[in-house]
Amino acid sequence: MQGATGRALRRLPAPVLRFLSRRRQVVIEGQILDPMIQLLLANRPGGGLMATPPEESRARLRSELVALCGTPTPVGGIENLLIDGADGPIPARHYAPERSDRAPLTVFFHGGGFVLGDIESYDEACRFLCRHTGHHVLSVGYRLAPEHPFPVGLEDAVAAFRWAARNASRIGADPARVAVAGDSAGGNLAAVVCQLTAKEHPRPVGQLLIYPATDLATRRPSHDLFENGYFLTKEDSAAFVRCYLGDRGASLRDARISPLLADDLSGLPPALVVTAGFDMLRDEGRAYAVALQTAGNLVELLEVASQGHGFINLTPVSLDAEQATQDIAHRWARMV
Repeated sequence: MQGATGRALRRLPAPVLRFLSRRRQVVIEGQILDPMIQLLLANRPGGGLMATPPEESRARLRSELVALCGTPTPVGGIENLLIDGADGPIPARHYAPERSDRAPLTVFFHGGGFVLGDIESYDEACRFLCRHTGHHVLSVGYRLAPEHPFPVGLEDAVAAFRWAARNASRIGADPARVAVAGDSAGGNLAAVVCQLTAKEHPRPVGQLLIYPATDLATRRPSHDLFENGYFLTKEDSAAFVRCYLGDRGASLRDARISPLLADDLSGLPPALVVTAGFDMLRDEGRAYAVALQTAGNLVELLEVASQGHGFINLTPVSLDAEQATQDIAHRWARMV
């Protein structure tokens, strides 16, 4: 389905959207799938996210997400930057809110299984977050696998947070309120950055983890329930893991890969953890929220029952995804 078509259909009644999808209402564990998502899934071209080589898959995802956008969400200003990475400059994009003076800064790591995604793919998602939080947002173009397997992307993420903490004032943000955020693989990176910098000064003042990958070593019920037909598939997930681990002998039980498996989760920044009801990663997101809270951290868990993986990228075509992402932004703005 083309983005313009999706945007035109988004206000149709739910029964009409389900009729157009040629499928009955989808109900699993009492959760009802957003009918617009049901229609998008029914009309999505065949093949998973990793059905082609990485470069082709990246281009396909970028094309799909950009096509969904329509008119970009307005923000106060945008600047493309080169920031200090682990081994040299990496690209980043700074989104300034309309009232930008001394607002918090959210350092954002995009999703894509550590293999896909980039600054352009997530331009609308970062605009939306900036607009509805009033935060500065720094979108980080960390290096991707398989060309750059673990721990390269993570090293870039840590370096990007440290750069942001040093340079917040230069871009008009409050240096005392620099936080991290990410979705999916980016949520994994944000969680691990918080663990690795927990004893540093400054450290992140908060972590926004949107349907994060937190435990790559353990299979949970949501993996079986939603392994096919909900944007992220079992085959995609396995391909992402193979690419990210490479041939360096990394273990899935390494806490830098599976942050839920860390020996000590105490003393971490406040967390807003978001899960999607129709998502393979739902249960590990829930488990990480519980583990953080059990370790004595401040945690808010937001479960978006009607959505699937990747819904923050679907705000232009789904009213339900738009409302859920606005809710995330407002909760995040109150936390940081």
